[in-house]
Amino acid sequence: MRFEDKTAVITAAGAGIGRATADILVEEGAKVVAVEIDQARIDKMTRELVGKAGSIDGRCIDARDEEQVRALIADVETKYDGIDFLVNAVGGSTIVDNSSVPIEEMSFEDWQKLIDFNLSATFLLCNSVIPGMKKAVSGKIVNLASIAGRGLSVQSSSAYAAAKGGIIALTRKLSLELGQYNINVNAIAPSLTLTERLMPHWKNLSAESQASEINKVPLKRIATAGDQAGVIAFLLSKDSDFVTGLTIDVTGGLS
Repeated sequence: MRFEDKTAVITAAGAGIGRATADILVEEGAKVVAVEIDQARIDKMTRELVGKAGSIDGRCIDARDEEQVRALIADVETKYDGIDFLVNAVGGSTIVDNSSVPIEEMSFEDWQKLIDFNLSATFLLCNSVIPGMKKAVSGKIVNLASIAGRGLSVQSSSAYAAAKGGIIALTRKLSLELGQYNINVNAIAPSLTLTERLMPHWKNLSAESQASEINKVPLKRIATAGDQAGVIAFLLSKDSDFVTGLTIDVTGGLS
């Protein structure tokens, strides 16, 4: 098993890419601390993952809240004698009612929500976890960016693109700072991925619109959460020990 006895903190672990990543890690022996703002999702995944090779430890906190994040990381480090992996899966554009409006129509409040939910939450978790990883001279961090952060999504708002672009830049800079401590920092940049959150939007599209989206992808299908989680698992495994500073586009060739 690739992750036996490894401790992983995964944000937004109750659904989507975070949940798919948690499933893989628990199946392969990891002790997963599942960070989620929705207690019902924590309860559900705890029930479903009982009896697997690893273990699940659900924690209900808001990843945008500095006090909650710092208390969580301190407690996890004490309980598990350190943290091996951090997966920053929290984020998305649905935190505001209409995230695709032109910049001149977006309120500053919505701009701030999108930046906080994506970039600031990623910063807080990295900022809290890195001291322990440096002390251990070991660790792997995977952040969740987006092709929007590369300017490759017309539908995404400027705020969402800016937040995800910030994550790409943060990932690269952290890799340069932390390489000497044997800490790998990478990210994935998904294209449209059919998670629970985005499935209603997908189903509301006409058959013609769905076909158009599929035809844009060289592999001729839309990504699943499992597609993204598989790449994250690779970036956490020993197979990626000499990989750092990368943002991998997981797009079926779209980008």
